[in-house]
Amino acid sequence: MKALSNVQRFVKEQVEHLRQLRDTPHAVAGGVAFGIFWGFTPLTGFKTLLAILFAWIFRCSKVAAVIAVSLHDILSPIWPIVLRWEYDFGFWVLSHPHHFPKRLRVEDAFAGGWFHLKTLEVLWPMSVGSLIFAVPFSLISYWIVERSLEGYERTHRRGQGSRDQGTQLHL
Repeated sequence: MKALSNVQRFVKEQVEHLRQLRDTPHAVAGGVAFGIFWGFTPLTGFKTLLAILFAWIFRCSKVAAVIAVSLHDILSPIWPIVLRWEYDFGFWVLSHPHHFPKRLRVEDAFAGGWFHLKTLEVLWPMSVGSLIFAVPFSLISYWIVERSLEGYERTHRRGQGSRDQGTQLHL
């Protein structure tokens, strides 16, 4: 229970950071989309740098991109499962005729069995599979963030405007 409340608190803090950014809803949503997209890739050391680079190239919020990449950290306990799914789907897409890779066995979990693998035998299917997850999640996150920030701004501006008018009437 405590772990779940910590995750909820972390997500609420990140959403509040996004609301406080002084940028257009499109720029913030674009930054989030790039962060979510690169967060799904297996390029562990480069995710944040790539998210910042693409946010900069497309004139989106770099801070929002970093926040979105950090949201993937809450998936850390299940990240090996996500990576396996990415590998499985990527392997399926790249194989002809299409088939999933062989199931993992307990013996495969030891490091000695990993040394025979070539990097591209694992990284290429995993990269292709990550696109299967990254593209829809980043598009959906863009849409959700942009709509929610636009709604927040409308509500916030409407509340500000009525307070300002009320103050002017009393003066």
